[in-house]
Amino acid sequence: MAPNEKKSEVVDGFTIKYHANGVTRWSKGKLEEGIPVGYWEWYRIEGTLKRSGHFAAGEPVGEWITYDKEGKPYKVTNKGTGGQA
Repeated sequence: MAPNEKKSEVVDGFTIKYHANGVTRWSKGKLEEGIPVGYWEWYRIEGTLKRSGHFAAGEPVGEWITYDKEGKPYKVTNKGTGGQA
């Protein structure tokens, strides 16, 4: 593994990447041909949910939610429908 490459594994079709500590999740979602698709989640190093949102053909779409340190939503950003017409 390269020095900055995160440990990752595929479980039930979901790609899970880990923080540099190799223990706690950094992100979880599906990849198709290396491109993020569908629902994804990112986590803080202590394990709480930090952000979630959807991808369509590798582009962020729809509502993306940022969570506070207790895991409660505090910011919602609408990414629109992506680059697709």
